[in-house]
Amino acid sequence: MRTPPPTSPGHILAVLRAEGPLTRQELQDRIGLSRATMVERLEILQRLDLLRQTGVRASNGGRPAQVLAANDVGRTALVADVGQRHATVAVVDLRGTVFAQVHRPLPAGHLPGETLTYLLDTGRQLLDRTGRADSLSAVGLSVPGQIDHDRGTTSAPPAMREWTGLPLRDRFTEALAVPVFLENDANALAFGAYCDLGRPDAALVGVKVGTGIGAGLVISGRTHRGETASAGEIGHLRIEGHDERCDCGRRGCVSAIASGQAVIRQLRPTGVRTAEDVVRRVRAGNVEAIRVTAAAGRLVGTVLATVVTIVNPRYLRVGGAIGVLPPFLDSLRDAVRANAQTTALAGVNVAACTLGVNTTLVGLSGLVADELLAPAAVDALAGA
Repeated sequence: MRTPPPTSPGHILAVLRAEGPLTRQELQDRIGLSRATMVERLEILQRLDLLRQTGVRASNGGRPAQVLAANDVGRTALVADVGQRHATVAVVDLRGTVFAQVHRPLPAGHLPGETLTYLLDTGRQLLDRTGRADSLSAVGLSVPGQIDHDRGTTSAPPAMREWTGLPLRDRFTEALAVPVFLENDANALAFGAYCDLGRPDAALVGVKVGTGIGAGLVISGRTHRGETASAGEIGHLRIEGHDERCDCGRRGCVSAIASGQAVIRQLRPTGVRTAEDVVRRVRAGNVEAIRVTAAAGRLVGTVLATVVTIVNPRYLRVGGAIGVLPPFLDSLRDAVRANAQTTALAGVNVAACTLGVNTTLVGLSGLVADELLAPAAVDALAGA
């Protein structure tokens, strides 16, 4: 797809997304188009239902000026976050508003056939319930592991071995007849945290600590995936002096020592069986659960200190059932501060994801929006 000219309808929409809402005059001043050309471009965007009026602005003597924004509320996305032990399905708009969602625990080793059928059936039910089936424009799906964006498949973690190489994109495209976008779960979480902050002009590292551990990077407003879609795979960094066996087959990986699965394993003699058990015990003040959780956070924070030093982000956001627990997060923050390079620490803000379990859903919504409303995609719709 060719690069659109800087005055195309897609470019004008991009300016509205980045700087809006704006009046027609403000938009014209920013882009430098003649009034007649601006009117023609806006008529195209209105015909495509890509503009919405958000209000009026008082003028000096004339009629109040309409304030325009990109229409990120009229289109619907079906999004799903699939993990090693859970699946969440939701209906959202391109702004990230969650209209309905269903969360379901899954057994370890769940098979893709059953899970994908569940996602599609539940998604259709939610679309019907919310009355947004007619505006469905795309599907966003996050899964653990590396994504092959060309083929629409994933290289899943060992605990989800049956998911590797599956034509995930094709399955949803055939069922729902809309574009399907795949993303790594930690990348989706990081992008959700970025959207929640208002898409700042700053680098962000997002860390997901659930059954496993992964990180995502947002740099210059885009997800940084790396050459082989492996950027942020901190869970399989090896830690000196540790010999715990990891699901990947190696020993001493961070995930084998400090993930939610590792925390559950260490607390198993006390009766803990799930991440929910860990959460309940920590909230109840159980000393052993707090100790184990804090130790895990300290180890992950030590690894992240290197990430902070290399990436030098403004924001470090932590999510996942285990990651947001105060003992884990406080110890992680202390370890980052103790080990990262001093000047890198000066600008970093470390906190939990404020959207909780919805962070990944909002991230998928934002990623879908960036694909559907990209200048080249809009100009293709407009025939520009």
